[in-house]
Amino acid sequence: MKDLVALIFTVLKAERGALLRGGVLAITVLAMGVALLALSGWFILATAAAGMAGLGVLFNVFAPSAMVRFLALGRTAARYGERVLTHDATLRAVSGLRVSLLRGLLRRPHRALERLRAASELNRITADTEALDGALLRLFLPALAGGITILSVSLLLWWLVAPVVGAIIGLGYLVLPTAIFLLGQRIARRPARRAEAALQAGRSRMVDLVSGREDLAVYGQLAVARARTAAAFDRAAQARDQLERIERHTGMMLDMVSALVTTGCLLAGITLVQAGRIQVAAAAVGVFAALALAEAVAPVRRALAEIGRMRQAARRLRPALRGDAPEAETALPGDVAEGVELRGVTFEAAGMPLFAPVSLSVRPGETVVLEGASGCGKSTVLLLAIGALTAARGRVRLFGVDPVQLSVAQVTQQCVLVTQRAALIADTVAANLRLAAPAASDAALWAALEAVCLADTLRPRGGLALRLGPRGAGLSGGEARRLVLARAILRSPRLLLLDEPTEGLDAATAREVMRGVRQSCPDAALLVAAHRAAEREQADRCVRIRRA
Repeated sequence: MKDLVALIFTVLKAERGALLRGGVLAITVLAMGVALLALSGWFILATAAAGMAGLGVLFNVFAPSAMVRFLALGRTAARYGERVLTHDATLRAVSGLRVSLLRGLLRRPHRALERLRAASELNRITADTEALDGALLRLFLPALAGGITILSVSLLLWWLVAPVVGAIIGLGYLVLPTAIFLLGQRIARRPARRAEAALQAGRSRMVDLVSGREDLAVYGQLAVARARTAAAFDRAAQARDQLERIERHTGMMLDMVSALVTTGCLLAGITLVQAGRIQVAAAAVGVFAALALAEAVAPVRRALAEIGRMRQAARRLRPALRGDAPEAETALPGDVAEGVELRGVTFEAAGMPLFAPVSLSVRPGETVVLEGASGCGKSTVLLLAIGALTAARGRVRLFGVDPVQLSVAQVTQQCVLVTQRAALIADTVAANLRLAAPAASDAALWAALEAVCLADTLRPRGGLALRLGPRGAGLSGGEARRLVLARAILRSPRLLLLDEPTEGLDAATAREVMRGVRQSCPDAALLVAAHRAAEREQADRCVRIRRA
C-alpha cells in the first residue's frame, strides 16, 4: 500500500493546481447533493406543517424553492467542472508518468534491455498506468471528497439538528464503509491478482499469435497457440466474475449501511420530536441528509474491485520511477584527438570472466576490427566501449572520459552502435532514416542510401516513400541491415561501432558497403566486430578476442 500512496502523491504533485480545484468541486457536488435533498425534505414537511396549522398564507415558499433550483443547477455545473478538471489533470499526469517509465527503461543495463519483450513490456506499462489513473479518479479523490463532506455534514447536523444525529451520520458513514473496504480488499486481493496476471498473459499471447502466425501455421502449432491464448482470457474472465460477486456483496453491505444510518437518524428524529426538542422539519433534514450521503460512500464498491490491480501496478512502477532521476553529466571535451581506448578490460558473467583482458585504441579516421570465435565477447567489447556495460577490470576512455560518467544523451550525440538486430519501425523508408537526422533533406537521405548500395534497390519500389511493415517487414535481412547502416551514417558520429555489419550480403556488396561507410564518415573512429574478409580488409588493425 505504501507504493500506491507514494505514486498517488507523485501524480498529485505533478498536477496539484488542477486536482485541487477538481477536489474542491467534488466536495461541492457532494455538499450540494446533501443540501438539495435535505432542503427538499425540510421544504415539503415545513409546507405541510404550515398548511395543517393554517399558516399557509404566511409561509414563504419562494426562497426555499429558489434555493432548490439553485442547488440542482449548481450541482450539475459543479459535476461537469469536476469531471473536466480531474480527468484532464489525471490524463496529463499519467502521460508524464509513461514518459518517465520509458526514460527509466532506457537507463536499464543493456543486457536487461535485450531481454525485454516489446509487446509484453508495452502491455504492462499501459495497464499499470491505467490502473493508476483509476487509483486517483476512483479511489483517492472520491475517498477524500467523501470523507471531508461526511465530516462537515456531521458537524453541521450536530449543531443544526442534534448531536445524536450528527454522531450517527459521522460514525455510520466514516467507520462502517471503511471497515467494509478493508475487509473486502483483503478478500479481493487474490482474484484481483489472478485477473491481472491472466489478462497480461492473454494480451502477450495474442500479440505473439498475430506476429508469429506464419511460423505457427507451418509447424502445426497455430491451434495450440490459439487455445493457450483463449485459456488465458478465460482465466481472466473467471477471476473478474469472482471480483464482480465480491463487488455485488460489497454494494449490498453499503446499501445496508445506508439503510441503517437512515433508520438511526429517523428513530433519533422521532424521539427528539416527541420530546419536543426539535421540529418535524428539522428531523427530516437529518433523515434526508443520511439518504444523500449514500452517494459519498458509493465509490468504495468500484474501488474495491480494482484495488488489487492498483497495488500491483504501484509495486511494479515505483522502482522503475526511482531510476528516472536526473543523470550526473561530465562535460565532453570540445575538440580532442581521442577516440576510444581500452586498457586491460574484461567483463564478468555469472562471476566468471567472459574473455581475456583486451587492450586497444581507435583514433578518429581509424578502423579497428575485433576478431574471434562466435560467442567470445566481441559484441560485449562494443558495449563496454560506450559505457552500456561496466568493465569488471581495466580502464575504458571515450573521448578521454570514463563513459560511465556520461549521460545517455551525451553518448548518443557522439556515438552510434549498430547491433546485429536491425531496429526498424512500421513507416516509410524516409521516416526510418530521419530517426537519426529529423532535419535531413531528401538529397542527404539518398546519399546515405547510395553509400550502402541500397538506392538502386529502393528506387523502383517507391524510394523514400516505400512503406515498411513492423520491424522492417518488406525488406530482406541484408536490405534491412543496410538501411540501418544508412541511418547511422546520417548521424555523422565521432565513433561508429558496428556489429557484423555486412551479415547477409554477398562478398562484393559487403566490400562496397564498408567502403561507402568509411567514405561517408571519413573522420569517425570505427570499431567493428567482424568475422568476414570484407569487413577485415579495410582495417588499420585487427584485435583478436580470446576466451578467458
